[in-house]
Amino acid sequence: MKIKSGTRPPWVGLAAAVWVQVAAGSAYCFPLYSHAAKSALGYNQQLLTMLGVANDIGENFGLVPGVLCNNLAPWIVLTIGAAFAFTGFGVIWLAVSKTVVGIPYWVLFLALCIGTNSSAWLGTAALVTNMRNFPLSRGTIAGLIKGYIALSAAVYSQVYTGILRGSSENFLLFLFLGIPSICFLSMYFVKPCEPSLEEDDSTEHKAHFIFTQVASVILGLYLLVTTVLDDVMGLSKKVTYALFGGMILLLFSPLAIPIKMTIFRKKRDGGMLQSESSDLSCDEKAEPLISESGVADDSSSSDVDILLAEGEGAIKKKRRPKRGEDFEFREAVVKADFWLLFVGFFFGVGTGVTVLNNLAQIGIAAGTDDTTILLCLFGISNFVGRLVGGAVSEHFVRTRMLPRPIWMACTQIIMVITYLLFASGLNSTLYASTALLAFCYGVQFSIMIPTASELFGLKHFGLIYNFMLLGNPLGALFFSGLLAGYVYDNEAARQNPGFETNLTCFGPDCFRVTFWVLAGLCVLGSMLSAVLTVRTKPVYQMLYSSGSFRQPRSGSLH
Repeated sequence: MKIKSGTRPPWVGLAAAVWVQVAAGSAYCFPLYSHAAKSALGYNQQLLTMLGVANDIGENFGLVPGVLCNNLAPWIVLTIGAAFAFTGFGVIWLAVSKTVVGIPYWVLFLALCIGTNSSAWLGTAALVTNMRNFPLSRGTIAGLIKGYIALSAAVYSQVYTGILRGSSENFLLFLFLGIPSICFLSMYFVKPCEPSLEEDDSTEHKAHFIFTQVASVILGLYLLVTTVLDDVMGLSKKVTYALFGGMILLLFSPLAIPIKMTIFRKKRDGGMLQSESSDLSCDEKAEPLISESGVADDSSSSDVDILLAEGEGAIKKKRRPKRGEDFEFREAVVKADFWLLFVGFFFGVGTGVTVLNNLAQIGIAAGTDDTTILLCLFGISNFVGRLVGGAVSEHFVRTRMLPRPIWMACTQIIMVITYLLFASGLNSTLYASTALLAFCYGVQFSIMIPTASELFGLKHFGLIYNFMLLGNPLGALFFSGLLAGYVYDNEAARQNPGFETNLTCFGPDCFRVTFWVLAGLCVLGSMLSAVLTVRTKPVYQMLYSSGSFRQPRSGSLH
């Protein structure tokens, strides 16, 4: 079965991907139920922090979906993710609700890995499909898609505080039933389509992206205001449900674009309605998410094999790809730019996720009773960072040919300042520091994604992108699990002599040493990102010299 083309199918897929990405944000919800899990299961902070590491390992271990996305249809990838969410969060719910008592720690660790690994499957299906459907707007798409997954933390906070009234047990029940439901309702619409490349620079196309971005910002502000009102005023159930309905409508707002395109159909020069043209099609067959790099067909001449005369005959040998062309994973992994991008990203997101995993304890140590606003603030600022990072980098790369990694370097310098503010123990800067850090944390994602696709192509982007994401769980393991948890427990033991379990730490010393280390790591990260910026400047000049992305034809930009 084929869906008639035009420009509508990619926009329908983008609207459905919004819901998939919101569902995929379950890993950001760990602070909502971590304190309840710590109390119910009797864990100390280091054991709880290691569960946070499991949370991040599951979320970012996407190598398997990254490989399979080239061979499986998106709906199959989404189905696997739904099954993982159902299984993993189901086990966690059984433990925290004490429906089943005595579940071993290693089982809960594995269950949390499985549950949050659904994010990798869902995120890969949504991101890779839309990067292919909009190959000439990579920064904007990366910012939007990754922005909504960041905004999901605020969406889940609204569900947790407004609808479920702070019940961690009911929230886990919602996760293991709600995520599969969203996947099954959305999977029909998330599919690879043949994009209308000639309209990428049109006024209408830009207006559609601007509408989607503005709608997402309005949603973020709406969630922030409703969360603060509920925390300060204690809204009634009727008002809460009404506000929740408004949130649902805003999540559906990207659908306004294909609806508008259906009502006001644009005619081609030949008089045929664009939405009725059969030149382009969106196939529902089980086809891979990624084909070629996704730019003009005439650029394929750059992949012509080089014939080498040898002896009496000739052998056919394909030359190595240049930066900007399609790399296989084994070809990309030996490049210096690959590791500069990975390590710089690792320092940025690895330190940021350490704060996210310990956000509840950081708030309690600073004397904040309700950490829900902190999480909501982190989620919304993270979302704004991803959205702004994608849009701003897209603007400057087209107008100034400015390499995207420069924004990673700049934001990591700002992260250094925020870590020093956290370490100072000034409670008056807690909310501002959290918002600023989350913004910079979000920028790392919206820069890494298009950078990886521009340097190494879209053909094997799923695997390369998911390998880059390993920087997040590795950072959580080293900086959160081994460093932050150890420092916190030592300080808690010092404050509570004679007690051994379920200790709570208060004051700036709980995380001070951790923040100093994180600041130093971000200094290194910004330096590596600056080096990558210098190295990739010729690549961006070649790719964007005409003001829009184009496939390299010749030259040696290794």
